[in-house]
Amino acid sequence: MRGRNDHIILIGFMGSGKSTIGIALSYKLQCVLSDTDKMIEKKEGRSISEIFAENGEAYFREKETEFLEKLKNEKTRQIFSVGGGTPLREENRRLIRELGTVIYLKVSPQTVYERLRGDMTRPLLQGDDPMERIKTLLGEREEIYREAADIIVEADGKKTAQIVEEIVKALKGENK
Repeated sequence: MRGRNDHIILIGFMGSGKSTIGIALSYKLQCVLSDTDKMIEKKEGRSISEIFAENGEAYFREKETEFLEKLKNEKTRQIFSVGGGTPLREENRRLIRELGTVIYLKVSPQTVYERLRGDMTRPLLQGDDPMERIKTLLGEREEIYREAADIIVEADGKKTAQIVEEIVKALKGENK
């Protein structure tokens, strides 16, 4: 583990399945799952959409960093699902790597579009051409996700159980 904590951190674009996979993985590994977006919403007493609208993306990204700092103190092994934009900040990439094994759930723009079509809770996808926005954002983030990850799992066209099994096997082998 290279001297890091023993946690598992799920990263990836919105709609990549971090929450779904996180739940299934938590049952499989008998670990608590914590979703940083939900933790921020609870602490702030408002939705991410409201935070973005009222305080902007920079404020939200700062809250993500604050939460990651606090998570370093968690001693019991957990699975953390972080927001799609969390790894964008270098400081956050450093923090998630310190937390434990980082797993990137990789999906195509088409998969994201199909999963999130009509989802009005995603502030970064509001606009006239969500598919183009997905392609642009995913293109900008791909290399960042890869750089942050210890393990990359292709999640397109796979069932949750298949992805969880791939993760479990990769965790045992720690191969990238």
